[in-house]
Amino acid sequence: MEGPGMLFEYRYLGTSAIDSSAATTALSFAPDTSREPTFFQGTLGRGVPFREAISALHAVVVSDLRFKPKDRAEYLAWAARQEALDLAELVGRQTQNRQEIAQLRAELAAVQRELSRRTGPFHRARKRYFNYLYRKAMDTWYVLDPVITVHPDALLLECFSEDESSYGLLSCDYEIFDDVGEFACGTTNIDYSQALYNEFQKIRDYKETSLTVDPAGFSVQTTAEHEYREVKIDLPDSWVRGFLQVSSAMTLPGVRLSLDPTDLQNFCTVLRRRREQRGPRAIRFQLIPGSPIRAVFEPWGLVIDCPRSPYTGTDTREIRVWGRRRLHLLERLLPLTRRVDVTLLGSGMPSFWVLDLGNMRFTLGLSGWTANDWSSQGNFDLLAPRAEVDNITADAIFAHLKRSWVGRPEALADELGVDADVVWAALGKFTQAGRAMYDLSQGVYRARELSRAALPLERLRWSNEREAAASELVAAGGADAVTADERPDGGISLQGLIRDGTRRLTPSMVIDEDQRMISGDCSCRFHITHRLRRGPCTHLLALRLAHARRSRAS
Repeated sequence: MEGPGMLFEYRYLGTSAIDSSAATTALSFAPDTSREPTFFQGTLGRGVPFREAISALHAVVVSDLRFKPKDRAEYLAWAARQEALDLAELVGRQTQNRQEIAQLRAELAAVQRELSRRTGPFHRARKRYFNYLYRKAMDTWYVLDPVITVHPDALLLECFSEDESSYGLLSCDYEIFDDVGEFACGTTNIDYSQALYNEFQKIRDYKETSLTVDPAGFSVQTTAEHEYREVKIDLPDSWVRGFLQVSSAMTLPGVRLSLDPTDLQNFCTVLRRRREQRGPRAIRFQLIPGSPIRAVFEPWGLVIDCPRSPYTGTDTREIRVWGRRRLHLLERLLPLTRRVDVTLLGSGMPSFWVLDLGNMRFTLGLSGWTANDWSSQGNFDLLAPRAEVDNITADAIFAHLKRSWVGRPEALADELGVDADVVWAALGKFTQAGRAMYDLSQGVYRARELSRAALPLERLRWSNEREAAASELVAAGGADAVTADERPDGGISLQGLIRDGTRRLTPSMVIDEDQRMISGDCSCRFHITHRLRRGPCTHLLALRLAHARRSRAS
């Protein structure tokens, strides 16, 4: 449940840096030295594509499309001054009140001087502080440094956006390196600042570019303690929960599409030229076997056909996805892209966009929400276990994966002599716990410890007690007769029977075109007392969860 947040502690020896000259560029990442020794050394053969890919990863890190109210302090101060001037001008026209006007002006000037004396230093200091953060220390705004994993076959960098809605993964095969030196497999956090991003833009193909996850950080004695830089970040549970949800979602079955890069460029062009003033803000994919993929952009009803991209599935489908403006994060990669593979989990569910860059692959996961709040429920069950497996078997499966670092479930099942379903269940469990990841671009599981200490999964699994209770009700078969009726405005009205112990409740709700709950009603005490001010009650959550599972099953 929501608490004060989790404390992540990083320990860096120095900072990441770039040493650039006319002929060479040396990239040196500072790893988290408190974790297991992980290092890598290599010379890039494709400098510019790597520059573009890691810059796109940075764009995901800093992405924040949440609403930000404007700072109106200066405007309000101006409005107050203007009001005083207007008042003075109006009164000044009355000659009979000149003496009173002079007195009022003197009093107003005294008040303004006192107000300026008291609040002026604060406003000036605040403005200087924010200007400094935006221009000089942009990295202080970001909550988590990227996670880098060194594997026997690839170098992987993962990140999650500031607004808790987008996941980025850059996978680099060792073929992009002309020379690979020493490396030690493992996972660590790297120091990746705004200044380092600016230096990345100087990478050129005509320069020799070396990449190092510095092994020296693990060989310094404790006598050099002062050389370490401690970073302690208090992460909100919602951030970690969102990261795990999107990671777990990659393991779920979905509809696979293959798009030409020009199709994705057309999507971005439409979004550049138009700005929606109302919902729904979705892309509606119309999929007919053997026909070109068709994308309808709502609310304009604009149709984009993809003649180079036929749908190869066997069933006619229509799937709506949200988070489309985050596709701009991929624009700078499109000139390097050979193919775009898209995985759609269902309407209102996360979607994944995998760009094939040759010996590199960039995966963008879109959760579908901008603010990870209660109005976006329907996705929180991604962390629910899909099968049971005993701890001894699960630990044996993970130990085998850790020895090889990468593997397919079927191959692991053959090597261990266990059922494939058990392997899938165990790997799903470790993905939910942040100890493994599913590489969607290659269809393999990889060992990846998100943190050096075990994550409190039970704390992260639900954002509050009502979510946990709703999942238990649905799992126990307590949700019956769930009906969904389409509304004239494009929304959905849900009704159902929820059995909670001896009570029989009939909650109802309305979901708008953007999959947000806009109204709800229930006869339980929590809802009668708080309505929706504290979020939906257990029974409304159970109703929506039951509907989401039925929709996915169909």
